[in-house]
Amino acid sequence: MKTSIILALAVGLSVSQLSAQNESGKDYYVSQNIGKGRLGSKEQPAKDLAAISGFLKAGDRVHIAAGEYISKTGRGTDIIEVPVSIIGGYSDDFSTRDPWGQHQTVLTGTNDYTTAETTERLAIFTDKKFRNWQGTIVVDGLIIDNGPRNRYASDKRQLLLRNASPSAGEGPTPARPGIKVRVGAQTNVEVRNCVLINSGSSQGVLEVQLGRDGKGIIENNLIVNNTGEGIYCQTNFHGEPGMPEFLVQNNTVLFSWTYDGVATRGGSSLMMDTYTKVVAENNVFGFGDMGGVNNVKKCKSLQLNNNLLFGHTLFDYREFRSDFKLADVEDYAEFLDPHSSGNMAKTIQLPVDESWAQLYFGRQRISREEIDASVTVSNSDANALRSILGLNVRGNDVSKDVDIWLHQMELPDGLKLGMQQYEGKGCKKP
Repeated sequence: MKTSIILALAVGLSVSQLSAQNESGKDYYVSQNIGKGRLGSKEQPAKDLAAISGFLKAGDRVHIAAGEYISKTGRGTDIIEVPVSIIGGYSDDFSTRDPWGQHQTVLTGTNDYTTAETTERLAIFTDKKFRNWQGTIVVDGLIIDNGPRNRYASDKRQLLLRNASPSAGEGPTPARPGIKVRVGAQTNVEVRNCVLINSGSSQGVLEVQLGRDGKGIIENNLIVNNTGEGIYCQTNFHGEPGMPEFLVQNNTVLFSWTYDGVATRGGSSLMMDTYTKVVAENNVFGFGDMGGVNNVKKCKSLQLNNNLLFGHTLFDYREFRSDFKLADVEDYAEFLDPHSSGNMAKTIQLPVDESWAQLYFGRQRISREEIDASVTVSNSDANALRSILGLNVRGNDVSKDVDIWLHQMELPDGLKLGMQQYEGKGCKKP
C-alpha cells in the first residue's frame, strides 16, 4: 500500500480517492495455460484478453497470467475503449507475480497477411466515450515483443521490411506503438514494469496521451531495440492552465533506431509534445540513432534530473534548431528548466549479446558519414561504442557493408539489459 500511496500523491490523488478507485470495478482473470470460456473469474479464467474485452466496464481490472498471447485469431492487437487497468506477470493460480522472471506475460502476434493486423499491440483509447472519467488507468507488468509481428528480408531476421508481400503471405511491419494509452480530461495513467522490444514504431514505442488536468507516471520500464521514439509524452489538450503533467522515472531506453534508413525521423529515447509538463529523472537513455531527449516541439516545462545518457549519434538533448552534447545543456538549452541537474554522460558496459552487438556495430547507415562529419557529440566514437558493448576496440578494418535496420533481439537477451540499474539509474527487475 505504501508504494500505491506514493504514486497516488505523485499524480495528485488523495489516499481516499485511490482507495475508492481500488474498491470500484470488477476483477477479470486471463490465463493462456488453463483459461477457457468467457467467464474470466479467478477460478475459471478466460484464455485471452480478447475473450472478455467486450464485457469490460470503467474501472475494471484485468489480471493476466504468464503465457504468450497473440489475441483473437492471431491478429496480434488488442484495442480497448474503456478505462480499465491491465496487470500481467501472474502465476496461473494468480497467487504470485514475477513479470520479468518466471511468470512472463508476453503480448505478441504473427505476420500472417490474412489475419494479422498492424495497429498497436495494446491500446487503451478512452478519450471519445469517457471524455471526463476521473480515475486512474494502470498498465503494469506486460512484455510487448513485436519481433514475430515484423516482416524481415530473410529468416535471419536482420533487415526490417516495411511493406507487405501478399504473394508470400506476409504482412507489413506494424508501425504503431507497442503500448498506447489515450485518455480524456482528468484521467490519470500509470505505466510501469513493462518491457517493449523489437517494435518498428514510426513515432513512440510507448505513448501516453493525456487530456486536460491529466497526470501520468511512466516508471521502471525497459524499452530496447525499437524504431521511433522510446517514450513519447503526448497531450490531447492545447492550452494553459490544465496542461498534462508527466513523471518519467527509472526507465531504461536502449537502441532506439530511426524509422527509415535515411534517418528522417525517430531514433531518440524521450520526446514530448509542446503543451506538456515533464519531469524526467533517474533514467538511462542510450544508443539513440538520433539522440537522447528530443525537445524539438519545445515542451512548455521540461526538467531533467540525474539521467544517464550515452552512445547517441547526433545529440544528447535537442531543441528546435539546436543539438547539444550533455556538457553544454545546462548552459545553453533555452527550453529546459534551469533547475535541471545531475545528468551525466559516462561510458558503461552493457550485458548485450555479442553476436547481436557485432551486427549492430557493422550495420550500414545511409548518409551517416555526412552526419558524423558535421556534428560532434559525446560517446559517439566507434571504439567507445565497442567498449560500451563489451567488445574489443579496433582500428579501421571494420566492414560497414551490412545493411541492417532492426535485427531482432531475443527476449531473454533484452531482459538482461533491464535487470539491474546503471550508476544507480534506470529500471530494475520488479
